Amino acid sequence: MPGLKDWSDALQIACRPIEELPAAVRGAVPFILSVPGVEPMLDALVRTSPTDGNSLRQTLAELRRIKDDWELDQLREAVAASVLAFGDVASELPEAIRGGGERWLQGTFDRRARTAGNGVGYASIVASGNHAPVLHWVRNDGPVNEGDVILLDAGVETRTLYTADVTRTFPATGEYTAAQRQVHDLVHKAQLASLDAVKVGAPYRAFQYEALRVLAEGLRDWGLLDVSLDELLGPDGQQHRRYIVCGTGHYIGLDVHDCDASRPEAYFAGTIEAGMALAVEPGLYFHPNDETVPPELRGIGIRIEDNVVVHSDRLEILTEDLPITTDGLEQWTRSHLPGK
Repeated sequence: MPGLKDWSDALQIACRPIEELPAAVRGAVPFILSVPGVEPMLDALVRTSPTDGNSLRQTLAELRRIKDDWELDQLREAVAASVLAFGDVASELPEAIRGGGERWLQGTFDRRARTAGNGVGYASIVASGNHAPVLHWVRNDGPVNEGDVILLDAGVETRTLYTADVTRTFPATGEYTAAQRQVHDLVHKAQLASLDAVKVGAPYRAFQYEALRVLAEGLRDWGLLDVSLDELLGPDGQQHRRYIVCGTGHYIGLDVHDCDASRPEAYFAGTIEAGMALAVEPGLYFHPNDETVPPELRGIGIRIEDNVVVHSDRLEILTEDLPITTDGLEQWTRSHLPGK
């Protein structure tokens, strides 16, 4: 294979090992991003050293927490296209079962994303059966079997680069098993409690706490956790987190996890304000080899993720056209199957 000298000679530019890249660009990119004295408005945004790129990123991230009307319209467009794509996926379930598998469903969603917008906002998660409890399953190379539930976490990105982030977990043949329904009903209960806590002036952590409280209480009632609810929710407990492998929400916008360069007091330790756009996503994940749960629960992963906008007097649920109840999702799935 050609070496670095060969490439340098051929391209007439200096070529260096990829391992040297971080050291070569360290300090250069932040300086380029915020050269002082070029643009006064940009200088004013940077609250500390004018050459501190991290400070600029932090400032911009915190400004992005509040969306204007145009930005909210872009998110509505992204969600509307995503809802259509979810319907496309449901209509292709028979083909996926016949052999197309998760990849067929991924291609179905991604095709809609490319035609209705710029593309997908992130790598689509199409997790069938035992893959559903795996957080961020993006290999999407497994089969889809009758009796499976499909955890579809995907979002269309508009041509202006605003992205939705939606999850539904629906039955491959239009009907949940008793165990799948049991888990989904508990996650649905947690979702309702979580959404009810998203309001102006509430602590950002409140909606996550409500979801965890409902899930912990449900797991305890099932007999999976033999401790008091106070101990479960206390700092030295948290045993329920074994089955809850991620947080319950985040900002959405230009990035699927928007504003993540914000200071803690402007994010997790902050309060909810009008104009914020959030993804709210409680879930339960029982891995197939987890012997701490009954056999009928092993291999079930359920997540519900809605995209919402906070207004001064109400909560706008952008994803309201997708059902979140077990009965609603069964009916929705069957209505999209061919011949229905």
